[in-house]
Amino acid sequence: MQSSQLTTIVALAILLTSPVQSATSPKRGLCHIPSNNHPSDDKIWRDPNSKLTWYYNYRATPSPAYLSDSPMHFVPMLWGSAPSTPSFLDTVTSMLDNGRNITYVLGFNEPDGPHRTGGSNIPADLAAIIWKSQIEPLKKRGVQLGAPAVTGSPNGFTWLENWFRECDGGCNPDFVPIHWYGDFEGLASQVGQVMGTYPDMKIWVTEWGLPHAGLEETQMNYNISTEWFDRMEVITHYSYFGAFRSDVSNVGPNSAMLTQKGQLSDIGSWYLGRQATKNVPKGTGGKTGIFTAWVVLVSGVVWAVL
Repeated sequence: MQSSQLTTIVALAILLTSPVQSATSPKRGLCHIPSNNHPSDDKIWRDPNSKLTWYYNYRATPSPAYLSDSPMHFVPMLWGSAPSTPSFLDTVTSMLDNGRNITYVLGFNEPDGPHRTGGSNIPADLAAIIWKSQIEPLKKRGVQLGAPAVTGSPNGFTWLENWFRECDGGCNPDFVPIHWYGDFEGLASQVGQVMGTYPDMKIWVTEWGLPHAGLEETQMNYNISTEWFDRMEVITHYSYFGAFRSDVSNVGPNSAMLTQKGQLSDIGSWYLGRQATKNVPKGTGGKTGIFTAWVVLVSGVVWAVL
């Protein structure tokens, strides 16, 4: 039997035999992508009753919408490789010195992927050098470090292996972030491979979803995935990629947590621990819209950490 099939069978067995969990989870966080056209959408995730416990925004500093009254814990990210002023290390150190609770940081975003798809496109040897100077020192401050979040392709595992080799013992992440876009079988297989390759590290799923699929299929994939995450002890944090309106979604309208009118879709409402809304997301999305804005956002972060 193929390993991916075996992993999926085990995953389904866990779902069927484990006790039912609550609709909310302390593991659940927000992959925040602000909307310049609809800034009021940020308030949806800022609601103290939303049950989201943490967020990241592909940047080193908190989102302006969540600076003061947000119950969500901020997780900084060093997205890319170009130098910035101040540096990532200086920025995070300053926040720590000023009393902000920074418990975790995330490493490079899809360093094996090209810029056109949102990847930071960093050679493994350069990423090792930057990690040692900008991320590894934070370990002495008690911050837990997330390894580079590679793509879900086979190239991702190869890149990560090369990175550890280039680090030569000088990079010591505490957890491995996973990105996955596809069905549950593939997701379970990806998690299983990470568990087998890095058995001593926890796992965060920082981007996932089923892109460009039918509504029922997308919702089913969401429900089985989140329930599985909540039951898997090795997965300590997860964040769904879909905190935007359906008409600008590059992963298809049915994956979005907001409709084209800014209403919570069923997935968006479930993610906040609420009941289904019956609001049907519509729109075409594609390579424009939120995807273009997101690439501009993270590309800007490469050149300047705010």
